Amino acid sequence: MSIAMPQPMTISGRSDPGTIFDSGPVEAVMARARAAQKLFAHADQASADAAVRALAWSLYQPDHAKELAELAVKDTKLGNVPDKIRKKQRKTFGTLRDLLRGRSVGIIEEDHVKGIVKYAKPMGVICAVTPSTNPGATPVNKAMMAIKGRNAIVIAPSPLGYATTARTVEFMRQELTKIGLPEDLVQILPAPVTKDSTEALMKACDLVVVTGSQDNVRRAYSSGTPAIGVGAGNVPVIIDASADLDEAACKIRDSKIFDNSTSCSSENSVVILDAVYDEAIAALERAGAYLCTPEEKQRVAAKLWVNGKLNRDLIARDADVLAKAFGLPAVASGKSFFLVEETGAGRAFPFSGEKLSLVLTVYRASDFGAAKQKIHEILDYQGKGHSCGIHTKDMDHARELAEDLEVVRVLVNFAHTFGNGGGFDSGLGFTLSMGCGSWQKNSISENLSYRHFLNITHLVTPIPEDMPSERELFGPHWEKIGYQEPTK
Repeated sequence: MSIAMPQPMTISGRSDPGTIFDSGPVEAVMARARAAQKLFAHADQASADAAVRALAWSLYQPDHAKELAELAVKDTKLGNVPDKIRKKQRKTFGTLRDLLRGRSVGIIEEDHVKGIVKYAKPMGVICAVTPSTNPGATPVNKAMMAIKGRNAIVIAPSPLGYATTARTVEFMRQELTKIGLPEDLVQILPAPVTKDSTEALMKACDLVVVTGSQDNVRRAYSSGTPAIGVGAGNVPVIIDASADLDEAACKIRDSKIFDNSTSCSSENSVVILDAVYDEAIAALERAGAYLCTPEEKQRVAAKLWVNGKLNRDLIARDADVLAKAFGLPAVASGKSFFLVEETGAGRAFPFSGEKLSLVLTVYRASDFGAAKQKIHEILDYQGKGHSCGIHTKDMDHARELAEDLEVVRVLVNFAHTFGNGGGFDSGLGFTLSMGCGSWQKNSISENLSYRHFLNITHLVTPIPEDMPSERELFGPHWEKIGYQEPTK
């Protein structure tokens, strides 16, 4: 196929209108993606599932998972190798499980009562913007969902994780070739990835899916292309008076320290009821936490934030690195994570926000009502819509959180990171992209799934007439206003 050489174009709305952006690489990638997708668009369900298995295996196989985990840590300086291996394999395995249980070709749903049959169709070419925190796992996760719907996908990675994502895409393309499918079903935006090239890809594709910076999410929604963006996390959890304290502490630890807190689902604050505060702190210390003194808290703040922004050199770093940087005593270097006590939430209290580090903020609440209010204040400052959690034996308290708080997910007695994005003991679907609803100006309020990558055709046939009487519909209102129904 011949591709006409495009002329350089100027991106409208740029801060520097004199800068010229060459759209050629983007147009070439899109041309290859459209050609590959056209060939794949009429694949049957077995072929679509075979492609999904191939992509999953490209990351799940142990040598690839290890290589990409090592490359990601070298590339980004974020997280740690063992947890990245576990994340890649666990998320990929769970996502494959979910995808193989669903239909994405032909008839996917029949409602005989309503006379509706739903047929799945591809969307076309997907632009997937992926973050530096998961430069290997997220591209494969999104590619599996896109390919399940018989789409093609082009990954626009964070520049910081480009080498890792490029190698990941190479592995996916190799596996597709092995089963006789076009390798151009999965591509990466050519380097250097810039805001201009990413925007050009957003405008040229059929759907944009963004995981990462809120700047990219806003750009996606303003691109003129249908877009799915996800929100920032800042997870607060409650330790209720009825909680199993040691169990809660261990779950919080396991979740908090996983991949050095790179996950948006990692706990950032814990609100402990006064009745069990001292015992809960002791349980957290037994689980590996170090409780900072007020003076040490000030040193942590001075190092963790520079000019009001998180210190790039300290986020997602190992605990011993942080202990040294914070100037903590020798005993702290052997701990797994660090506690700082706080009272307020908002811009004046930076510890109430997302920290992307092994620092966990602790609040004391007089009772459950005060704890719920503190969760509301934390989320209202940052992370609204995302999620929260509670460790409790009182399900009425859990239900109250679900009824009253503006979040998509309330997790009960979970290690939050391992339940929020799907788990083998959680009914939520496996994903690396969590929608936060209109609370964070997201178009979805659920976990991203392959269903979001489908167009649906509705076949509609006649059914017995379903027309209630006026009395059935208006009766309660007539009674309130004293309306007398005319005699017929």
